[in-house]
Amino acid sequence: MQIQELLNEGLKREFKVVVTADDLNKRLDTILADFGANSRIKGFRPGKAPLSLLKKMHGERAMGQVISEAVQETSQKVFEEKNLRPATRPEVELGDYADGKDLEFTIKAEILPQIDISGFKAPKLERWVAEIADADVDTVLERIAGQQKTFKAAAKTAKAAEGDAVVIDYVGRVDGVEFDGGKGEGFQLELGSGMFIPGFEEQLVGSKAGQEVLVKVTFPAQYHAEKLAGKEAEFTVTVNEVKKPAEAKVDEDLAKNLGFEDLAGLKESVKGQLESDNNRLTRAKLKRSLLDALAEDWTFDVPAGMVDMEFNAIWEQIKRDSIASGEAKPEDFEGLTEPKDKEEAAEFRSIAERRVRLGLLLSEIGVKNEIQVTNEEVNRRMIEEARRFPGQEAQVFEFFRKNEDARAQLRAPIFEEKVVDFIIEQADLKDKKVTREALETVVREGEEEDENPKAKKAPAKKAPAKKAAPKKEAAAEEVAAEEAPAKKAPAKKPAAKKAAAKKAE
Repeated sequence: MQIQELLNEGLKREFKVVVTADDLNKRLDTILADFGANSRIKGFRPGKAPLSLLKKMHGERAMGQVISEAVQETSQKVFEEKNLRPATRPEVELGDYADGKDLEFTIKAEILPQIDISGFKAPKLERWVAEIADADVDTVLERIAGQQKTFKAAAKTAKAAEGDAVVIDYVGRVDGVEFDGGKGEGFQLELGSGMFIPGFEEQLVGSKAGQEVLVKVTFPAQYHAEKLAGKEAEFTVTVNEVKKPAEAKVDEDLAKNLGFEDLAGLKESVKGQLESDNNRLTRAKLKRSLLDALAEDWTFDVPAGMVDMEFNAIWEQIKRDSIASGEAKPEDFEGLTEPKDKEEAAEFRSIAERRVRLGLLLSEIGVKNEIQVTNEEVNRRMIEEARRFPGQEAQVFEFFRKNEDARAQLRAPIFEEKVVDFIIEQADLKDKKVTREALETVVREGEEEDENPKAKKAPAKKAPAKKAAPKKEAAAEEVAAEEAPAKKAPAKKPAAKKAAAKKAE
């Protein structure tokens, strides 16, 4: 094999490679001998057919395999001998090949930069720390109480308003004929909840106990029961009782309803969850500060091909978000490979370059410090992914088992987090006490910028972040949902389609 360097410019490399005819012939003979040993040829015992006959029978196919293997093996050797690491898949251009002649081809590639981290020192960082205040716990408890909505009987003369509940009996008819699933008794319906099809609940506003109301509605065109889809229907509804929302109270009963022994136990659980959330937020803010510091301190050339790939990923995300939010239509992006605004395109490319540079730097730090990702860690992440697809866990595992690139995508973020933790452990940290709201805001803005760099140019007005409920609270909410009155109603209630639409939103 002969190697001639044609280009050495920055991170770009180009080589001319020559594989001699003798080398090709030796490879060809080996492959043909293997063909002969493993195939039956009339008139010859296995492995005894002459090479000339094998060349006549399999020569063209075998030479194609020879050339493919020679290009692959020699290309790899070029980078090994030059001690270079390709940043992306090298581009190979074959020259004209004639039987019996040398094989010539060129290799074009971008290489990964040499990053000298011998003098690396973790930067000084400010760690934002939010302490848990009694007011924070009280806010969560009040929200929990509000989610455990209950109703109390109203006076018989009280008129039902939106937000009230009515206990009803109902019978539905289409063309004067009752239909399956259109009848119910003693059903408690919260007006304004959207449980029933559009127009049903609104017609019960203003009703009183003992009153009979004729509700006229039209089933949605896309209704789960095809016989009812798009049909006009009438429901004879008898209002048995009107109920008003009961005042939400943070008390012992609330705690016991959620599975705790007493209110003190509930408060302790909420505080523990808030502390866990604060630790997560603190770590997220600290990581961003670290990456900002590294981006400012480290400058080196990065492969343009990797930047292009990252830029394209950013641009595709921008397009998806714009279409999903209604800001644009798919046709608005036809033929566009980047934003029309050149300044915006330049900013996105700068973000892409930063991401690539930080990725390469963290990778180098991790490799040089022998940071490893274990199979157990990858398997745990794989299980997390599988749980996102209930009923398809086996297919998910099989996908990752057969797809090395997919496993690498699971391994990469684990590796990055371990490298970040490694650097943070060495950093000079100075704690800064802040409010939980301030910590939440700065982390949320950072996450939104990561998900959609366009948000940095025109930040939206932020709504207060929702604090996570304690585990027992979440479990209690699931139980409450399972025991909701809607579950007691027939499967084909008028509420079914509306409820499904709400879930899809």
